Amino acid sequence: MKAHNPRERNPASFRWRVYLLFGLLACAAAGLIWRAVNLQLVDHGFLSSQGAARFSREVKITAHRGTITDRYGEPLAVSTPVDSIWTNPKELAAATDQIAPLARALQLDPQDLARRVTSNLDRDFLYLARHREPAEAEKVRRLEVPGVSLMREYRRYYPAGEIAGHILGFTDVDDAGQEGLELAFEHWLGGEDGAKRVIQDRYGRVVQDVDSIRAVRPGRDLVLSIDMRIQYLAYRELKAAIRLQRARAGSIVVLDVTTGEVLAMVNQPAFNPNDRDQMTAAVYRNRAATDMFEPGSAMKPFFVAAGLVSGKYDNHSIIDTSPGYIKIGSRVFDDEHGNLGRIDIATILAKSSNVGMGHIALSLEPQLIWTTLTQLGFGQVTEAGYPGESAGLLSNYSHWRPIGIFTMSHGYNISVTPLQLAHAYATLGAFGVKRPVSFLRVESAPAGQRVLDEGLSRELVGMLESVVIAEGATGRKAAIPGYRVSGKTGTAFKAAAGGYSTDLYMAVFGGVAPTSAPRLAAVVVIDEPSAGQHMGGDVAAPVFSAVVGGALRLLAVAPDQAIGGPADEQPSPPNARTPAHTVASR
Repeated sequence: MKAHNPRERNPASFRWRVYLLFGLLACAAAGLIWRAVNLQLVDHGFLSSQGAARFSREVKITAHRGTITDRYGEPLAVSTPVDSIWTNPKELAAATDQIAPLARALQLDPQDLARRVTSNLDRDFLYLARHREPAEAEKVRRLEVPGVSLMREYRRYYPAGEIAGHILGFTDVDDAGQEGLELAFEHWLGGEDGAKRVIQDRYGRVVQDVDSIRAVRPGRDLVLSIDMRIQYLAYRELKAAIRLQRARAGSIVVLDVTTGEVLAMVNQPAFNPNDRDQMTAAVYRNRAATDMFEPGSAMKPFFVAAGLVSGKYDNHSIIDTSPGYIKIGSRVFDDEHGNLGRIDIATILAKSSNVGMGHIALSLEPQLIWTTLTQLGFGQVTEAGYPGESAGLLSNYSHWRPIGIFTMSHGYNISVTPLQLAHAYATLGAFGVKRPVSFLRVESAPAGQRVLDEGLSRELVGMLESVVIAEGATGRKAAIPGYRVSGKTGTAFKAAAGGYSTDLYMAVFGGVAPTSAPRLAAVVVIDEPSAGQHMGGDVAAPVFSAVVGGALRLLAVAPDQAIGGPADEQPSPPNARTPAHTVASR
């Protein structure tokens, strides 16, 4: 009997199963092909947008702010990398169990954090913390909280702290300049932020950079004219003087006569731009550029300049101050030193004679005085471009009356800023050439504008030396061993409601050194000294001596006088009592 072969049994059924299997495979392949075509062509736009919404992000690339340095490259303002933590509130709200550990990592109150998140569910972006140290931000990253991401930013740091705070100003939390030179040169320092598109995972970590949307342009570095050696010296001496004199405030400005550069500018009280708790307008404003004051007799040299310009006076002119007072209208003004008789202009400056100065001023045409003062920069801002700089106050000569001219000649009814006054003294020191004030280092001295005749200016600078070396002169304490000094003291009552205070003063000294070839001009202002002395020669002049003397040595300026010369003699002791109505003469 022949054996049955199963392969030969029912061959039609076998073929049917093969066809069915191939049919099913073909249908599956067709379905896959159809699905692929549908995904790639029909639903591609929708799916791509949904994928991008979940994983593709446009990320800002923060521009690195330019560094600010002093003239020798010492860093004054730098931007350090920090991380800011942000979230998509909808995603974080869906992971409520993660809010408490996140709050602990950020050192925030969990309830406050939860309230912030749930009250901003309509937003896609919310800062949780700004400018955290990278190590602290890394703790947040390790938590891998859904919807929470880190953003690299920069925070401004000021290595010199309060020593240069008023000049530099500060930036806001977004690293944009808000005050001082940070604001003035925002266009230079700030740069332009860039942007790129990235793919992120579910925890907000960048997986891949897709493309660049906008290239980042870093900020450019800024080199200032400031010499930090002189800046620190001015800061130290002014702070010590404010404490010693128990004064309300003070300022000092030091300019390079040959270039117009600001080598130092200091105010007290100072503020530290690294500490945002100190940032109140009363503290961070730069008094040296913004605050106006009546300079007292520190204005007298510029009225003498007008007298010399008129041709009526020179360094040999004699003024008769007899009988020691002058009557204008119904008012009588006298000199502290009594009747000085017939004296020359150098003695008028040295003794700070209001009567002698008044005779000169009243003999001049008001327009000539106004023109001379205007050319010297009074009544207008300097060309420094410092934000908020005041122009001072110089009314038009058409409004002047004799009593107003007289009071202006010794520093009342005219207001200046320390920077403006220092600029005028620098013009005298440049022998009549007015150079623009610059907070940036200049490679070569600008030509400047001649506003006073050179010979006239040299005469005036020579006469101002008597303020420091003459017997009984008011500025003896401004003397610098080894250097000749020319300058002028000033003491003025402060304006008060209804007139002038009788016990609040501004003490001033302005001058140049060395007299033979002036290199530095400086103005020192002490506001409301209350330790027993208030005269400019006693309060402000010693600060001038310490700062300018130290600066000349730092700059290796050759001495122009042997040690032990006239300027190095001990100053005469101040008078024990000064009549209140003649204070402005000092």
